[in-house]
Amino acid sequence: MSTAKLSNLANYDLRQFTVKYGFIVVTVVLFLWFALTEPSFRMESTLFSMLKFTSVVAITGLGVTMTMVVGGLDLSVGSIAGLSVTLSAMTMVIYAQTGAVALIVVLLGGALVGLFNAFLIVVLKIPDLLATLATMFTIMGLKLVPVDGQSVSSGLILRDGSVAPGKFTPGFLLIDRAYIGPVPLPVAIFFGLAFFVWFFLTRTRWGRVMYAIGSNPEAARLAGVRVKRYRALAYIMSGVFASIGGLILSSRIGQGDISAGNSLLLDAVAVSLVGTSVLGMARPNAWGTILGAVLIGIVITGLTIKGFPYYAQDVVKGLVLLTALIFSFTLSRRKTKFVPAV
Repeated sequence: MSTAKLSNLANYDLRQFTVKYGFIVVTVVLFLWFALTEPSFRMESTLFSMLKFTSVVAITGLGVTMTMVVGGLDLSVGSIAGLSVTLSAMTMVIYAQTGAVALIVVLLGGALVGLFNAFLIVVLKIPDLLATLATMFTIMGLKLVPVDGQSVSSGLILRDGSVAPGKFTPGFLLIDRAYIGPVPLPVAIFFGLAFFVWFFLTRTRWGRVMYAIGSNPEAARLAGVRVKRYRALAYIMSGVFASIGGLILSSRIGQGDISAGNSLLLDAVAVSLVGTSVLGMARPNAWGTILGAVLIGIVITGLTIKGFPYYAQDVVKGLVLLTALIFSFTLSRRKTKFVPAV
């Protein structure tokens, strides 16, 4: 074999390896660097705290992943999570209901918002970015109306001057504080949901059809697929996943903070986009989203332990996202002239 052919083969193999495993290698290298340079990073409690910290972003990102699979994007997930925090607080504190009732109310609320997004996008044919952006701003304003723009906590003074009769129930607070063995419950929830999304997308007909819709909706329609129903399902699932993230967030802070969820959108979209670069898939996938969330968790935790200022975290997250986009949309699509062996 000529030197030119060997060079082309080496370049091809290196590029293929970089596209397929580059992001995993980056994750492992960063983890090892922090673990070797910061003894506290190696502690089991730190690692579980990191996973617990990323659970809300990861779960919300899984919802965004579902909409990306059908060729869309849900920008309302952060506001849905924030709405879930307010709804759960109102249910327990103002209306003195149990944590179980609050859980049902929140999940129904997320599903209804997802259904509303689906109506705007599928029925009214409004572009997904514009529709979900409008929903985001609407929810951010509406959730302030019933609470007069104030956070909901025990002892809240209501409009009529009375004191709110309820409080966050101990059972509801366990959503974020309980453990399954050594594993925090939020971590178990987000890995369980990741397995569900992976199984749904890759091992069921519905998931494969959704990927087909995202690839070519017109071809899917001509093949007899009810495209509108599948797209609607994706946005409903996104709303439910965002509400689950909101439940964990509400349990974590223990009050109806009106600003909760406002910063969640960017992180959720980021981990979903980062996930497209994993294993060179160049498409949304569950485990890629989880790896993206874990990578950002590693970076944020490591930088915090090392004493980096908080504003450096956004810079690093931006660089991580930029790197992922390069892996997904540049390296994986670049045509390489490969000369096969003779």
